[in-house]
Amino acid sequence: MTLFTRRGALRTLGAAVTLMAGVSAFAVSAQEERTSVKIGYAVSITGANAGGAGITTIPNYRLWVHEVNEAGGLELPDGSRLPIEVVEYDDRSSAEEVVRAVERLVTQDEVDFVLSPWGTGFNLAVAPLLDRFGYPLIASAAVTDRAPEFAERWPGSFWLLGGGADYAGALADVLAAAQEAGEINGDVAVISVADGFGIDLINAARETFAEAGLNIVMDRTYPPGTTDFSPMINEAQSSGADSFVAFSYPPDTFALTQQAQVASFNPNVFYLGVGTPFPTYLAANGDNTEGVLSLGGIDTSNEALMDYRQRHEDFIGQAPDFWASQMTYAGLEMLEEAISRVGLDRDAVAEELATGTFTTILGETALEDNQLRDLWWTGQWQDGVFVAIEPSDLDGASDIQLPKQPWSGQ
Repeated sequence: MTLFTRRGALRTLGAAVTLMAGVSAFAVSAQEERTSVKIGYAVSITGANAGGAGITTIPNYRLWVHEVNEAGGLELPDGSRLPIEVVEYDDRSSAEEVVRAVERLVTQDEVDFVLSPWGTGFNLAVAPLLDRFGYPLIASAAVTDRAPEFAERWPGSFWLLGGGADYAGALADVLAAAQEAGEINGDVAVISVADGFGIDLINAARETFAEAGLNIVMDRTYPPGTTDFSPMINEAQSSGADSFVAFSYPPDTFALTQQAQVASFNPNVFYLGVGTPFPTYLAANGDNTEGVLSLGGIDTSNEALMDYRQRHEDFIGQAPDFWASQMTYAGLEMLEEAISRVGLDRDAVAEELATGTFTTILGETALEDNQLRDLWWTGQWQDGVFVAIEPSDLDGASDIQLPKQPWSGQ
């Protein structure tokens, strides 16, 4: 501030004028000195959630930052660009730590934007905090039936992965059609993880399955961290159900697949939860993935999506998953486009996200009441690709293949 002390005449200015000039000069100086856009996130690099976050969330954040910075940075409304500066924290798969880390990003690091954590519970944990500080939340890895309520409570929150009723309803349609075609009986054995995701899905399934004329003959919940599923598998095997459904998290999904093979449990329909669309699921199970059902899926005729998948694999060294990865990246594209239109004002960005239409790897993308509704709800592993099958009347949907083939070697 030497400009104000270089001339003795300036010392005659009144205190109020000096203060106002100082504030004005500080604002101009801060604007002139901005050299980057600071973006932060807290995500599970270690701990129980690291498997999911390490497939779906972290690689897409790093790919997007790399591609934006390679292009010269985030474009602003005047055509100028600023590179992204990243502040990254490990929430250690702890809900308490993710809240502390996000508060640190906002109050100490003073980031411009905060990207969402991985997992339904963690997004719900940080949503009120980000709302209080005026930061938009693009929740790309959270499944909740309460998204409409949350969008109203926290107007800057955006929910890209649908709700439990969406996925359970789509699965009910799939099973009901298979029953009508004589491919399965109407009995279903269901297990669910006692966490936000599993609770939403099983609550919805109880209602939608009944409406579809399906009979849940086994309904068991299990705590997170369960590793031995043999009692539940044995019960499902003896239930007479042609369909086995597990609303599971990644460690459970992998364990269930292995333990079902050990038990020679091979129902006509084998549906698992989060983790099934992961490339690591294919790597771990090979041909035994064939016919397994889960949430999500892709349309292989979508050229923009397939190009993204190749870029992801080239940069990360591993393919993205076939479900939430694409929504995560699309959410980042929406944020990027919103900034290019309205700048770095967070309220303006939130308004643009709520009302704008964006060009993303999903195609022309717009939110309805802060929610992405144009999604694939059910997919199936077919010939090494997790393809979308429901809604079956959408362009790009593949036909379901039933019954699931036997486990290899059995």
